Amino acid sequence: MIDIARIKAITLDLDDTLWPVWPTIHRAEQVLIDWLTQHAPATAAMSCEPEVKKAVRTEINLRHAAQAHDLSFLRREAIREMLLRAGDPGHLAEAAFEAFFAERQRVELFDDALPALAFWSQRYPVVALSNGNADVHRVGIGQHFHASVSAQSLGVAKPDLRIFVAGAQAAGVLPHEVLHIGDDAHADCVGALAAGMQVAWLNREAHPWSHGGAQPHLDVRDLHALCASWPEYKP
Repeated sequence: MIDIARIKAITLDLDDTLWPVWPTIHRAEQVLIDWLTQHAPATAAMSCEPEVKKAVRTEINLRHAAQAHDLSFLRREAIREMLLRAGDPGHLAEAAFEAFFAERQRVELFDDALPALAFWSQRYPVVALSNGNADVHRVGIGQHFHASVSAQSLGVAKPDLRIFVAGAQAAGVLPHEVLHIGDDAHADCVGALAAGMQVAWLNREAHPWSHGGAQPHLDVRDLHALCASWPEYKP
């Protein structure tokens, strides 16, 4: 169980916590293909070959291993590499990425996301803490957040202890005064527990805990169940 009295701030994962991420990514990739079809058709054709696409992404990830925390950079460079291999101008990568990135911000929130955000943001500073590249303001939920800390902005990704400490600092509290909420057992839960935070594991598919050691303070199927920890919550 979580200790409500200890909580002075909330840090919150985004992808697969507030919305399902893969439908969003698939739509964004289709928008990218549509853009390339219009502006760089040879690259569009190459991008529809799964093995080529996979090989390019693997090569870019290896070539830029020091940028593993920056998904936007890796995506842009993969697009650039595809353009160059297809014989199209590499400078088109910036505009192509922007087409992808704009669609990446068009998410479909889980039904429990907005009620939970509204409830928490009236009581605590809420800080987005994400390894991804979603922007809460472009998504349209920025009014519920006190701040955002991302792997891209900080240079390290969850479960690195430093990103959790940065989240607490952004909220103006100490790590042990934070409740961290996220869906990823390793990145969210193991990392936040190591930072000394209370942790709620948003375990929508009821996976067993398989990471040994300390366990999350709460394991819940949805955000309504988590908010029910507060007696005043009315779903």
